[in-house]
Amino acid sequence: MKLAEMIEVARGEKEADLLLENAQVVNVLSGEIYRANVAISDSRIVGLGDYKAKQKIDLEGCYLCPGFIDGHIHLESSMVTIPEFARAAVPHGTTSVVTDPHEIANVLGLDGIRYMMESSKYNPLSVYFMLPSCVPSTTELETAGSRLTAYDIAPLLDEKWVVGLAEMMNYPGVLSRDPGVLEKIEAAADKRIDGHAPGLSGKDLCAYAAVGIGSDHECTTLEEAKEKLRMGMYVMIREGTPTKNLKDLLPLVTPENSRRFMFVTDDLSPADLLDKGHIDRLIKLAIAEGLDPITAIQMATLNPAEYFNLRDKGVIRAGYHADLVAFDNFQDFNIKKVFRGGQLVAENGRILPQAIKPREVPLRSSMNVSEIEIKDLEIKARSGRAKVIGLVPDQIITRKLVEGMKIEDGLAVPDVERDILKLAIIERHLASGNVGLGFVKGFGLRRGAIASSVAHDSHNVIVVGTNDEDMMVAAIEVVRIRGGLVAVVEGKVLASLPLPIGGLMSDRPIEEVRARMDKLLATAKGMGCTLNDPFMAMSFLALPVIPELKLTDKGLVDVNEFRFVPLFED
Repeated sequence: MKLAEMIEVARGEKEADLLLENAQVVNVLSGEIYRANVAISDSRIVGLGDYKAKQKIDLEGCYLCPGFIDGHIHLESSMVTIPEFARAAVPHGTTSVVTDPHEIANVLGLDGIRYMMESSKYNPLSVYFMLPSCVPSTTELETAGSRLTAYDIAPLLDEKWVVGLAEMMNYPGVLSRDPGVLEKIEAAADKRIDGHAPGLSGKDLCAYAAVGIGSDHECTTLEEAKEKLRMGMYVMIREGTPTKNLKDLLPLVTPENSRRFMFVTDDLSPADLLDKGHIDRLIKLAIAEGLDPITAIQMATLNPAEYFNLRDKGVIRAGYHADLVAFDNFQDFNIKKVFRGGQLVAENGRILPQAIKPREVPLRSSMNVSEIEIKDLEIKARSGRAKVIGLVPDQIITRKLVEGMKIEDGLAVPDVERDILKLAIIERHLASGNVGLGFVKGFGLRRGAIASSVAHDSHNVIVVGTNDEDMMVAAIEVVRIRGGLVAVVEGKVLASLPLPIGGLMSDRPIEEVRARMDKLLATAKGMGCTLNDPFMAMSFLALPVIPELKLTDKGLVDVNEFRFVPLFED
């Protein structure tokens, strides 16, 4: 829209395209709610008040606020394509997301990033990109499918939808002044740089923030969040599928500091997205916990828009993009209508058919695995005691345990009665034959094995099982279906979810993905599993940047010390 034309419409000299009448406008700038009409032309808000328009929609007293923005999400974790994610998320009021394509970049490098960018086009969802900063997440501790340097990502920083450098997980690399890490930070100096530094404190946090890292989504305690807030960092309050921090961190939000917080989901499963919602759910939870409703909406709109320099988003004001959400009240928070660029794209919980325009985006295969044999899964007992990864419910951190081992014929084997199961990470990018072996406690499996090609961040094949035979069958099946999730008992595949796009995403509708995921979870429960989502929990056991103990294809990693450690105790 040309400026002269915008002035004409804003002054009432020319008809607007659309007038939203009888709205209770939630003004996140002034902190007010007042009744007004909103005029829209050519995707922009042109004015508030009485206007002539070609089309009118009566909102009948509904509240009207800016479209919701998820400030940090890995879209790949929802296991569906971007059009399918949009079809599920937009009816919940989400009109923009800031995604880090870190997962697919670790598998397919720049090809993976380009795939995500192309897939995001022509959808009723604005997708902004933070370029992955850590591919691989660590340089020597695991095998990834790609390595991205500052030279690789620098050209992408100038693209329209790229807003900065994604979570700098390699905080030890920052503190040790790793040249490759610092080159990436310097390349993105004019844009936002997100943080990822669980537990970082004191002078180390000062050094981390000093290089320009402006946010963190890994805070799990009030004390940690308060220190990072005092350091000038934005605190991203995360409430996703594997990690839930909202109730723990919300007491830190006050009228004086609320502009430094935003809501994020990080990782969200299809079931949670379909059943519980997206950012609308976080707003509703925050209000139920006692947060001022306008503050809650600010944290989902204005705050992320300002942080990421989305200059025409997050506010209902003349000249801004007409991404708008109409809802009934602050208690039920039912989303009635969603507008993106002034176009009605969702109504009463359903996307409008014309809003989705999926397109075919080609992508090469990602599975390249060496032959898997039973002997590759055997663990020779070096002593009677070994380090065991201990799960922490609803968190991606783990505990470093030391347990007595069950030993048979000189081999350390799973001890089902004590819930000590075998864990294997099988390299799938270079056919190197690398297999990392260890033990994990907390799954509760009584029989069989589960496996997946979703294993953050390098996404090698990960298997948890009660016996080697089922673990081998499960791993082979993951490779056969070109990536995915499987459950196996007594050599039979009882349930599976193929993920042929990078071994991370399905090419099927989200409802079908959810149905197959439900069957997998029900099957795992029938196998004795005590976790709500063992596949999500399993996916973080290979992430060697989240404390305390993790396993990669190269071995067992003590994350606190950032080094390999022997499996067995002396």
